Amino acid sequence: MTAWREFEAAEPEFAKRVRTLFDAHKHKTIATLRADGSPRISGIETRFTDGELTFGSMPNARKGADLARDPRFALHSATVDPVEGEEAAWPGEAKIAGRAVPGDGDGFRVDIAEVVHTHLNAAATLLVVEWWTPSGGLRKVERE
Repeated sequence: MTAWREFEAAEPEFAKRVRTLFDAHKHKTIATLRADGSPRISGIETRFTDGELTFGSMPNARKGADLARDPRFALHSATVDPVEGEEAAWPGEAKIAGRAVPGDGDGFRVDIAEVVHTHLNAAATLLVVEWWTPSGGLRKVERE
């Protein structure tokens, strides 16, 4: 299992940028898998506590049932539009994919499979996608 603390120790600067994006807004979006395999999108709140990324599910919520059946998920930070003329200042958006590990009550801890930060380069001419996986480390591509 890869906990947030392990990712943070491996890539502290990248982890700081991702956490800043997740902490910037209260509400995030999570994708889970329904029983038939189709995706379900739900609003969610997350917390970084004691080196773990955690989230909860209300009792009897569909997303909790989805995760009990298939723990795979994708989590997306809130996103804001770039300000016209100031695109280079856009902080971007962050995504975390992994498996939900049951915790206390209806809570889950995150077993990280991938962390992504998408943003613009300093000149705001290229889209920059940086991603980290436990086996591959940190990688980056730039796209027009």
